[in-house]
Amino acid sequence: MLMIEKPGLQTSVQDLGRPGFQQYGVVAGGAMDTYAHRVANLLVGNSETCATIEAALAGPTIRFEADNLIALAGGDLSPSIDGEPVPMWRPVAVKAGAALTFGKPVSGCRVYVAVAGGIDVPEVMGSRSTYAKARIGGFEGRCLEKGDRLPVGNPSAPAKQWSEKALSGATGKKFCAADWSVSDDLMPRYGSEAEIRMMKGPQHHWFDGESRSLFFNGTFTVSSESDRMGYRLKGETLRLSEPRELLSEGVVAGAVQVPSGGNPILLMADRQTTGGYPKIGQAATVDLPLVAQMKPGAKLRFREVSVEEAQQLLMQQKKELAELKLAIELKMKGV
Repeated sequence: MLMIEKPGLQTSVQDLGRPGFQQYGVVAGGAMDTYAHRVANLLVGNSETCATIEAALAGPTIRFEADNLIALAGGDLSPSIDGEPVPMWRPVAVKAGAALTFGKPVSGCRVYVAVAGGIDVPEVMGSRSTYAKARIGGFEGRCLEKGDRLPVGNPSAPAKQWSEKALSGATGKKFCAADWSVSDDLMPRYGSEAEIRMMKGPQHHWFDGESRSLFFNGTFTVSSESDRMGYRLKGETLRLSEPRELLSEGVVAGAVQVPSGGNPILLMADRQTTGGYPKIGQAATVDLPLVAQMKPGAKLRFREVSVEEAQQLLMQQKKELAELKLAIELKMKGV
């Protein structure tokens, strides 16, 4: 069990979401930064689909009631265990009784805590993700609170063996981190500015020439009104070439809607199932994790790519994750 001694800000249980139910009005949800979520799981021998803990900006305090193997990925929120800094992007064996805490955000804004065996809350429609607005999934359908105790599933045999061996040599210490980690080439670069690869949206041609040019050549600022549903962007006002109306249609993560006010909204994990605003762009899936780590005030620029390029980028990422999984398995086995 994991005891939540301090909830932090927007701390919740998340996995890769519950796709396939949008036609019934059920939000897909899931981790905002799917890449960090996937890598954290792989580092503790889990399937990428296992549930992790997602925390934003102000992290929680988590007390480990038993020995555990964990990994932290995503934003650097200055993690420490019993006052000693904990390295990220690598396996960390933790002794029972130790407490994981977080401090000042250094880079990014969302951290993922994976535990060997996964967070074992009940599945709702095939997912353990929390969708707080509908109070479904996760832990009692809500963000975590002080006193919550989260069950943990059974770790894989290699993860259990590696953890036991690491802790046996950690005399006088509350944790032992692996001397290896994810390579620099695979680590995202979180910052206050980012270039996001973007395809033309289905209603891109509805906008006037100046707006189409501004969208791919201007700079947009992340508004403080942004949340898990969507990032509201401030910048040059985008306008339709003539007044038009759009019937509501299905939307996906990364779609950039433009309401009548002209300020775009980049849809994220908890987006609505349908939308009636014209969509000027569609972000490449591989770049959405970078958006998820942007704080209010951060700057975004969009670079146009084709659908084929976006697909190639996603296939390359899947290949890299498959290679990373194999490398981690070999490391766990001591090969």
